[in-house]
Amino acid sequence: MTAATHSTLFPRVPDSADAVLEGLDPEQRAVATALHGPVCVLAGAGTGKTRAITHRIAYGVRAGILQPSSVLAVTFTNRAAGEMRGRLRQLGAVGVQARTFHSAALRQLQYFWPKAVGGPLPRLVDRKIQLVADAAAACRIRLDRGELRDVTAEIEWSKVTQTVPADYTAATAKAGRETPRDPAEIAQLYAAYEDLKRERSVIDFEDVLLLTVAVLQDRHDIAEQVRAQYQHFVVDEYQDVSPLQQRLLELWLGDRENLCVVGDASQTIYSFTGATPDHLLDFRVRHPGATVVKLVRDYRSTPQVVRLANGLLAQAKGRAADHRLELVSQRPAGPEPVFTEYTDEPAEAEGAARRIRELIGSGVPASEIAVLFRTNSQSETYEQALADAGVPYQLRGAERFFDRPEVRNAITALRAAARFGGNDALLDDAPDLPSQVRAVLSGKGWTPQPPAGSGAVRESWESLAALAHLAQDFAVANAGATLADLVVELDERAGAQHAPTVQGVTLASLHAAKGLEWDVVFLVGVAEGMMPITYAKTDEQIEEERRLLYVGVTRAREHLHLSWALARSPGGRANRRPSRFLTGLRPGSQAVAGRAGAAGAGAVERGSWTAAATAVPEQAPRRRQRTPARCRVCGRTLTDGGEMKLMRCEDCPSDMDEGLYERLREWRGEQARRSGQPAFCVFTDKTLIAIAEAVPDDEHELARIPGVGMRKLRRYGADVLALCAGRDPAEGQDQD
Repeated sequence: MTAATHSTLFPRVPDSADAVLEGLDPEQRAVATALHGPVCVLAGAGTGKTRAITHRIAYGVRAGILQPSSVLAVTFTNRAAGEMRGRLRQLGAVGVQARTFHSAALRQLQYFWPKAVGGPLPRLVDRKIQLVADAAAACRIRLDRGELRDVTAEIEWSKVTQTVPADYTAATAKAGRETPRDPAEIAQLYAAYEDLKRERSVIDFEDVLLLTVAVLQDRHDIAEQVRAQYQHFVVDEYQDVSPLQQRLLELWLGDRENLCVVGDASQTIYSFTGATPDHLLDFRVRHPGATVVKLVRDYRSTPQVVRLANGLLAQAKGRAADHRLELVSQRPAGPEPVFTEYTDEPAEAEGAARRIRELIGSGVPASEIAVLFRTNSQSETYEQALADAGVPYQLRGAERFFDRPEVRNAITALRAAARFGGNDALLDDAPDLPSQVRAVLSGKGWTPQPPAGSGAVRESWESLAALAHLAQDFAVANAGATLADLVVELDERAGAQHAPTVQGVTLASLHAAKGLEWDVVFLVGVAEGMMPITYAKTDEQIEEERRLLYVGVTRAREHLHLSWALARSPGGRANRRPSRFLTGLRPGSQAVAGRAGAAGAGAVERGSWTAAATAVPEQAPRRRQRTPARCRVCGRTLTDGGEMKLMRCEDCPSDMDEGLYERLREWRGEQARRSGQPAFCVFTDKTLIAIAEAVPDDEHELARIPGVGMRKLRRYGADVLALCAGRDPAEGQDQD
C-alpha cells in the first residue's frame, strides 16, 4: 500500500519536458528545476518528496539535460526503488537506474570482481544467523534464539559503522550502546564469524558495501570507470544513511557535486542499524553552495492529524528536533484523532477489530486500514482478533506481489490467452478487456464474491482480484487496449515490482510502516514501556521513540485511532499508563494522567479519549493472572506470543493428549467446512495444542487458555468440553 499504488489509474506520459512540471507546487517545482550542483531537499511526511525527485529526474531527462543511463537514484528498500522506477516510467524517463545501495553495489561488485580480484565473486549468504550460531559453537558460547538475533544485529551494526572486531568493545563504549552480552564476548563471536566466512568463501549483505568501497578505494581505474558511467546521483531517505553508505556515495561522486539528497531528520528511526541524520544536517557544511528546498505542504493528512504530528515534534529535544519541519495540511478538515483506553491487551485488540469491521461495513476498503504496533510480538494478538471478527488481513513484509505463485500463474494464463485468444472459447462471451481478464482469472480460482474468512485461500483470491481491478483501470486509461497490451504492462510492473493494491487490513510494526500510508490507522499499545520501549534509556533513545510515533501518526490520511491497555492480560494489575508522548496532546491528558483504570464501558468522544473497559457478563469466567506469564515446565518468563498461548517454552516437553488433539483437529475441520472459513479462524493450532495439554474440565478452565475468548467460549465451549471429556459434541453447538 504505497502512494504509487493508492490509485491504480495509468496517467498518460507527459508529451514534453514542461508538461512534466504541471501540477507541482512552487517548492516541488523548485526541486524539479534545480538540476545543477548539490541540492538538499528537506521534506516532511506527506509533502510529495518522491513526486518531487522523480519529476526532477524526468524533467532533466525530457529536457535533454540528463542522460538516463548516467543517473543513479538510490534508496533503502526494494519497494521504494520499485515505486521510483514505476513513476519514472510513467513520466517517460526510461533507462534511469533506481536501486537500493546494496543492489547498486552488488551489480558493480559482480562486474568488477574478476578484474579487481580474480575469479568469481564469493557466494552471498541469504541469512547470516546460522553462521553466527556456528561461530558461537566454535567459541563454546551458548546462545538461545533471541541472543542469536541480538548478536547478529550487533555484527551488522559493527560492519555498517566500519568497526572491526578488535575495535568493537571501544566503539560500543564510545557510542553508549547497550550490548546484549559482554562486549568482549561479542567481539570474540564477531571475529569467529569473520573467520568462518573466509573459510567457507562466502560474503554477507554488509560485505557487499564493504568490498565495493574497498575496490573503489584501491583501484582508481575502476573508480573512474564507475564515475564515467554515473554523472548524477539522487539519494532518497538521506537521514537513514550509515557511515558505510556515505563512504560509498563519496566514492561514487569523486570530486563532483551533481548530487541531490532528500530527507527528514524527524523521521530518523533506524539508528540501531547505524543510520544517522548527521549527513543530512551537515550537508550545507560539506557543500556550502548547496540549493536547499523545504517541502512542508502536507497533501496526505488532514489538519487534525497534522496538528497531532506537529504537537509530538514540538515537545522533542536534540539536534534533529532543532531542524524539525512544521507541516501545513493542504486537505479539508477531517475527524479528530480518537484516543481509547482499554482494561487489557486482548480487549484492546478486540476493540480495534470491532471498529475495523464497522469501518469496512461502512464502505472503507480493507486495504486502506492499518494496525501499527511497536514490536512484531504484538502481531499475533491482532491476527487472532481480526480472524475472530472475520476481517481479512495481510502481514507487512510478506512475499512480494509478483512473486506470489497465484500471480505468476495468472500472468502466464493471461499471456497464453493473449497469444491464442481467437481460438479460446473461454473468451467468446467476453467483449472487452476487463471481462476477458475476469474470464481467464475465473479459471485460476477468482470468483466475483470473495471466499469467507481469511487465510491462504482468501489471500490468493485477493491477489487475483487486484489483477482484475488493475485490468479495469488499465482499460479506462487506455481506450482500445488489448489483452496483449495488458500483459506487457504487467511484465513491466513485475520488473519494477510496482504492485497493485491487495485487499486486506495491513498489520505492521512502526518500523515496517515507514514510507506507507492509509486512510485509517490504528496505533495500538501506545503505553509506557512500549512507547517508548522499556530499553530506551538515554535521551537520544527516547527521542528516537518519539520520532517512531511521529512516523506512525503521519501514516494516516484521515482517521487516526490511538489506544493503550492498563494491563497486559485480563484480570491483571492495571498499572500501565498512556505514553508520556501523548501528555498535553490528548484532550484531558493532564486530568487522567496516572489513571488506575476505568470502571465501565465509556462512550466514544471524538477528539477525546475513551475508557473502553471490557463489559463481562456476570456468569462469564474471568482469568485472574496477575504475574508475568511463566513456563509451566521450566519456570522461564515467557514473552513470545505463541509460547504464552501454550504456557510453556517451545522447546520444553509437551504433555499433550495426542488422541484429544486429533479429535479436536477433526472437529475444527468440520466447523470450518460448515462456516466456510479457514480452520485457524475456529482455533489456531497452538490453541488446540494448549487445550490438549490442559484438558479443561469446565468453562472456567477453558477460558484461562489464551486464544479462547468469550466469543469462542460461547460458540464452541460446549463442543470442546465434550471432546475433552471423551464424548461426542452435541449437534448444533457450532451455531451462534
